[in-house]
Amino acid sequence: MAHFRVEKLVKKFGGLTAVNDVTFDVEKGEIFGLIGPNGSGKTTTFNMISGVYPPTSGKVIYRDREIQGMKSHRICHLGVGRTFQVVKPLGRMTVLDNVIAAAFSRVNTMTEARGAALRTLEFCGLSPVREVLAKSLPIAGRKRLEIARAMATRPELLLLDETAAGLNPTELVEAIELIRKIRENGTTIIIIEHIMHVIMTISDRIHAINFGQTIAEGTPMEVAANQAVIEAYLGTDYA
Repeated sequence: MAHFRVEKLVKKFGGLTAVNDVTFDVEKGEIFGLIGPNGSGKTTTFNMISGVYPPTSGKVIYRDREIQGMKSHRICHLGVGRTFQVVKPLGRMTVLDNVIAAAFSRVNTMTEARGAALRTLEFCGLSPVREVLAKSLPIAGRKRLEIARAMATRPELLLLDETAAGLNPTELVEAIELIRKIRENGTTIIIIEHIMHVIMTISDRIHAINFGQTIAEGTPMEVAANQAVIEAYLGTDYA
């Protein structure tokens, strides 16, 4: 049995079908990429996995347990963490306090939360800016803080939603290193990313969707060579 699976997932908003019969599974320790054009249903899929929306139909199975329709905090406690495409740190709080707040999802005392937060900041390379106000961070720092907040919830499965958007080439290399380090730490990752260099470099397998439906799945090389993916998303220049 796969570590994680979505099965025939459907989400309708009124007359619009945002996700239509999507099925995939993710093995423990894998980095699994989810790609597709804007509006193809990627973030909606994340929202169903993490409890923001209940699916219209279909199943979300994590460690042999159906979790679709559960509240977000329960899914988080089971070990599913996520970042958001639009980062919204607690701007008037320090970087450290942002991560302490997240750590309270797993611990009960300030001493434990602070200790967990400091370890997470060290792991994510944010220790030097721990006393900086979150709103003062540049975009790369805010993206990294978003990952640190998710990591402070101690996820076994981490959903990363466009964590590389807006980064310069040096920051992209650092982001790839951090994602690999998270996997080496034992966390399974599903990542949505539009920057092809990132997704093709780090993913073990990639699942491509368009108009809410699966169009391809396979290794990065297989998906990059798939005609439907080239036409819908990558373009002939990429091929």
